[in-house]
Amino acid sequence: MEKRKEIRRVAAEAELFLIKNRSLSSAPYVFARRFIDIVLAIAGLVIFIPLLLILSIAIKVDSKGTVFYPQERVGMLGKPFLLLKLRTMKMDAEKDGPRWAEIDDPRVTRVGKILRKTRLDELPQLINVLKGEMSFIGPRPERPVFTEIFNQETPGFVNRLAVKPGLTGWAQVNGGYDISPEEKLAYDLEYIRKSSILLDIKILLLTFKIVFTGKGAR
Repeated sequence: MEKRKEIRRVAAEAELFLIKNRSLSSAPYVFARRFIDIVLAIAGLVIFIPLLLILSIAIKVDSKGTVFYPQERVGMLGKPFLLLKLRTMKMDAEKDGPRWAEIDDPRVTRVGKILRKTRLDELPQLINVLKGEMSFIGPRPERPVFTEIFNQETPGFVNRLAVKPGLTGWAQVNGGYDISPEEKLAYDLEYIRKSSILLDIKILLLTFKIVFTGKGAR
């Protein structure tokens, strides 16, 4: 019951922020983003299916456990969804509870290190994009436990939920994955306020650069 109340409160705050920033919900922009998301997600899945098969075999050979690792995340307006990833950690990585990923994290497998450095572990999220749970560009979705902590420590953190979470975002291409919640919020709100197709294209191009250089991997 308490969890449902918290979700409703988070959704209400994010929805209020969305109302105040009406440009986010303009029909042409929303339609264009969704069309681009669908086209790129289908193209990506078709292109990367052979690679996903190879990576799946590598994961199974490298360590015991499943290939895919579904993890609950908080989506637009506080709606939870299962984010899909290729497994990069040992199966008992969270036996002591959720922990924030660290640099050179000992829980990461040998294949997992490569997947994280190249961001290939994120490929299954193309399915999340196709389902409409995510977009290519937007604030990275956090786990419920971390969303609650960040919102307590950083007022307004839930305003990131005014838009769909993304595979990549303005915070990632500017600060990487190790920036503070305050910095992450500042970048994400800047993106929300300035969002446009041109900015989305810029973020995509910067993301490709990061993938090829391995910058910001954990």
